[in-house]
Amino acid sequence: MPALEFTRRYAMAHRLLATKSAKCAIPHGHNEFVTVRLDPTSRFTFSDTNSVAPFEQVKKRWHDWIDNAVDHTLHLAETDPLIGYFREHEPKQLAQIMTFQGDPTTEALAACFFLKLSAFVADDGLPFTVSEIRIEETPTNTVIVTRESFDPASCGLRANAWPWRADMSINDF
Repeated sequence: MPALEFTRRYAMAHRLLATKSAKCAIPHGHNEFVTVRLDPTSRFTFSDTNSVAPFEQVKKRWHDWIDNAVDHTLHLAETDPLIGYFREHEPKQLAQIMTFQGDPTTEALAACFFLKLSAFVADDGLPFTVSEIRIEETPTNTVIVTRESFDPASCGLRANAWPWRADMSINDF
């Protein structure tokens, strides 16, 4: 069966504190593209439908999550003092903050996306595995996480953190 690949665009902002980059310590935004590749769990054979699952069914939940939970979010480390500000002054905005163990780098984002999409695929019983997540942060910077380069079992993310769950979550508030 041929692999499926689809792309979605979203806007986000983040700031990186641990990397000690003065430029990236100021909240700033990107218009990013995420491209996912799903590999089928069986080989292609001609049939009446000629597909394992309707393309729309495969991408619907992922696109809903990107469009309704990820688009226009602020990405922060769980220890970022801005979270305290939002808790005290703008608690309703906490739903728009995506949190990370450590700096919210594009590498961390790609790994979290890999886990979240894997959870969706498993929860929906789709006959695919996540093969690749590609995030284009800028036209000149892209991060790629593949099944071969990323091991969810040993990635160090705490159990039951939001990326593991097949729900619309983007943080653990």
